[in-house]
Amino acid sequence: MDADAIEEHVDMIRAVGIDDNDEQEDDGFDDYDDDEDEDPVTLGFVEKPKNQWSLLRQYFPSKAGGVPAWLDPLNIPSGKTSLCDICGDPLKFLLQVYAPIEKDSTFHRMLFVFMCPSMKCLLRDQHEQWKRQPEKPSRSVKVFRCQLPRINPFYSSERPEYDGSHKPASSGAALCDWCGTWKGDKLCSSCRQVHYCSEKHQAVSWRSGHKTACKQLKISSPGSGSTSLVSQKVGSSNMWPEFEIIIEDESEYNIETSEDNTLANSSILKSRVDDSMNSLMDSFQGDDDKRSWANFQERIAKAPEQVLRYYRNTNAKPIWPVSSGRPSKADIPNCCYCGGPLCCEFQILPQLLYYFGVDNEVDSLDWTTIVVYTCEASCEAGLAYKDEYAWVQLYSPPATLQ
Repeated sequence: MDADAIEEHVDMIRAVGIDDNDEQEDDGFDDYDDDEDEDPVTLGFVEKPKNQWSLLRQYFPSKAGGVPAWLDPLNIPSGKTSLCDICGDPLKFLLQVYAPIEKDSTFHRMLFVFMCPSMKCLLRDQHEQWKRQPEKPSRSVKVFRCQLPRINPFYSSERPEYDGSHKPASSGAALCDWCGTWKGDKLCSSCRQVHYCSEKHQAVSWRSGHKTACKQLKISSPGSGSTSLVSQKVGSSNMWPEFEIIIEDESEYNIETSEDNTLANSSILKSRVDDSMNSLMDSFQGDDDKRSWANFQERIAKAPEQVLRYYRNTNAKPIWPVSSGRPSKADIPNCCYCGGPLCCEFQILPQLLYYFGVDNEVDSLDWTTIVVYTCEASCEAGLAYKDEYAWVQLYSPPATLQ
């Protein structure tokens, strides 16, 4: 993405930021088929970056897959926060969205979504989701919000030059040598040079090459890191493919431009979605599910390649592929820091799984949509990374809603 495109990206995101003086009249829980008066939303599409440096944290990227570009590179979530609450494995990075708000404290603002790649965990997650605001929910999908003022220890207060030469103002914490995602709080007890986020990733790294590399590191000069980089390259196979998220206004994106530019992708994507959904039509629970699916198809058809829909500070509402499993207002908790209401910020569509190359099999990871709700005030609690809330809708809601 060139400099002009980057600036347009930032300006568009800032344009949809909330104003503290504006009341959020729409709560996102109205009838799903009443969209005649809705504002157009911002759509997100994925593409391979033209320049890999554009995804570095100092350029504040919106991206999917690969490793996160942490906004605050020092105070990264760690411990149980970084784990799936169900199986205990480290969560996998799904995507991040740069979404600044016109306030001093939110000059830079990034939302990060992580999830466990196990469909079994996601199914169990649903039983927790349907419990009305449990005291200690067990989730396999987690969202973190990080925000910084314009003057901060990590970045220049001036807009970066988008030529690959820009550097962050400070370095970050050591990351896990295997996943490259989470803080490496654990050191290899033998070479004392390689960091890991968990015992599991340390064990996998050992079996995958560090057993040999460790001996070389012990006799090499400390800090060379040459063998460590090889180990991390092996671990990168565990990541989802990396993409840049490109934004575009829905009102400017029509079927003609979609067909002209990405006909092949659209056809493949539509075929996959149709195959998945046609097999589920017989199990839809009555006319509401069919009507909801028809509305979803109609909206998505404008730009079949979209993977994200951004809503904050608009009258638009999430589009739910099926009626079953939609939350009521009571199902969405308040902010766990300030106690204020959450608002719908964006939703992630299942099309992303196609770009990630996830198999369309019975036990493969799948969802109809993931809707992210964030603190309406984007409060300034002390934590660098604050928990937000994700509502995951599956094709088949749990049989017993608790």
